[in-house]
Amino acid sequence: MSSPIDFRTHPDRYRHWRLKIEPPLAFLTLEVDEQAGLQPGYQLKQNSYDLGVDFELYDATQRLRFEHPQVHAVVLRSDRERIFCAGANIGMLGASSHQLKVNFCKFTNETRLAIEDACRHSGQRYLCAVRGTAAGGGYELALACDRILLADDGSSAVSLPEVPLLGVLPGTGGLTRLLDKRRVRRDRVDLLCTLEEGIKGRRAVEWNLVDELLPRSSFDEDAAARALELAAGSDRPADAGGVVWPQIAPELESDSLAYSTLRIDFDRELGAARLTVLGPTEPPAGRASEALARDDVFWPLILARELDDALLHLRLNETRIGQLVIQSRGNFEAVAAFDALLHRERRHWLVREVLLFWKRVLKRLDLTARSVFTLIEPGSCFAGFLFELALAADRSYMFEGEAEDGGPAPQVALGELNFGAFPTPNGLSRIETRFLGRKEEIEQLRSLAGSPLEAEEADAAGLVTEILDDLDWEDEVRIALEERASFSPDALTALEANLRFPGPETMESRIFGRLSAWQNWIFQRPNAVGEEGALRPRFDRERI
Repeated sequence: MSSPIDFRTHPDRYRHWRLKIEPPLAFLTLEVDEQAGLQPGYQLKQNSYDLGVDFELYDATQRLRFEHPQVHAVVLRSDRERIFCAGANIGMLGASSHQLKVNFCKFTNETRLAIEDACRHSGQRYLCAVRGTAAGGGYELALACDRILLADDGSSAVSLPEVPLLGVLPGTGGLTRLLDKRRVRRDRVDLLCTLEEGIKGRRAVEWNLVDELLPRSSFDEDAAARALELAAGSDRPADAGGVVWPQIAPELESDSLAYSTLRIDFDRELGAARLTVLGPTEPPAGRASEALARDDVFWPLILARELDDALLHLRLNETRIGQLVIQSRGNFEAVAAFDALLHRERRHWLVREVLLFWKRVLKRLDLTARSVFTLIEPGSCFAGFLFELALAADRSYMFEGEAEDGGPAPQVALGELNFGAFPTPNGLSRIETRFLGRKEEIEQLRSLAGSPLEAEEADAAGLVTEILDDLDWEDEVRIALEERASFSPDALTALEANLRFPGPETMESRIFGRLSAWQNWIFQRPNAVGEEGALRPRFDRERI
């Protein structure tokens, strides 16, 4: 068994990015170490990237949001004179398994969407300063920013050269962002995608491929000035202290992974992982903003951080685990109190970041190619924002009645945060997604917010898939999991992806829908794999 991929990092260990804080600005400079690929066998030439480069970028964006409230705008740039970024490393893609390529592309896009989320909701704007060539994924990284500045030097250019050079296509959101976000005409995007050299200068501005040309002689100074203009509109505080980004150290054993707020137990024969959320035993003391500012162990933030880490571990290192069974243990009233506290203080910048982080973690669960079942049992604490884990599940089962030891029957509860704080990629809350177009039922559910519901009430409200009494619980749950394990993983991935995002499409849902098709088609076609694959002069000419 190959050693697990290590995705946890810290600025002190960055090999590819340099982070500099100059309030109200921060500068993220790409300076890829060619010899520091995540795995052996390739060099990261021309500021190309692999998962290791993206892990550092993700870490930096998270720290900027939580640790540096005084940073109101971020400048992405390169330390190379003639190259901004050449995109995904081809040697890495050629040497990677299909599973690793898929997870690489998905994580890359989630990180870019997190940048866009910071621009839209956190008052932390991103500007990309392109000097040299931004090609393929390098240009797609620029497209995630609010503004793109291009050096007016006769050689700096943006390009999406995958079709003419590689026999693939810009698959991590570039095409969708050009059309949906920047409103570039599709005929112009078609032409761009066939030009190896890309487009530069005034034409790039006229087509809205970039926002502005800057002279090379004053490029860095002018880019900083434009960033300051963006920073001026931020609602983030100028003098508040941040919270240290939580460092985590889970205990990994052969069949378990233990965090402070979460435990995972693996059933490898069944291909399942049981994720048990360890809820608080006491309600929060004082204000959430005060606890966060003191660097207290604030349970919702630590749980979000550890669940995010766990999902990445499952994606990258447990590819034969096909089912996630989510459970919880804790004080139901304490979780409900945390939920109410987060809602009351949601406008504080730091509490807002916790809620936005929860939104992104839940989306990562939505986009993880695993069947998700939630079990609501005696001792569970699925209230408010934690109940989102049941709403995100493909199925949820709830125990009906008291526990065998006479303990109270399990309950669930909605809170105000369930009605808009955590939209899925389709732009709707999970309640709206579950009850698509049924406004009266949604309003009835909203009237239940804050009220604990036992099994029959939750079932009547449509909040769970099935309720089971103590006689049926163990057998019915076991049969459901064994049945799921007997089905084709590919069929289940397609089934779940089709069912999780009904209703309207957004730029985000289109990106992931097209990304799925690209990954599972292009990566498997003869023109992209095997001896006659990409970068070869001969193609299989069949169009099917």
